Amino acid sequence: MIPLIDKKQTGINLRRIMDECGFTVKDVQQYLRLGSIQSVYHWLNGISMPSVDNLYALSYLFQVSVDDMLCGSRKRILTAENQVQLKRMRIYYGKIKAIEAA
Repeated sequence: MIPLIDKKQTGINLRRIMDECGFTVKDVQQYLRLGSIQSVYHWLNGISMPSVDNLYALSYLFQVSVDDMLCGSRKRILTAENQVQLKRMRIYYGKIKAIEAA
């Protein structure tokens, strides 16, 4: 299965970023010069997605990367090397916790 953008989660994420930055739906509509405020509501409700141009403009407005705005269905795949590193980190973490507890 190819990774897809999760529109619903992306909308939730966009709403969170907007709130953190203090922007309203009307602010976004005016900044992007959209004819209708409904477009922004559709993005936030996961009905549709902003165009690539609008995502790029939003990343500038919010001062976040496009990647930070999007939520996908892609699962992280741990390679054998990553699994070894993760195991090693868990061991170190356990030892640190044991020292702190002593």
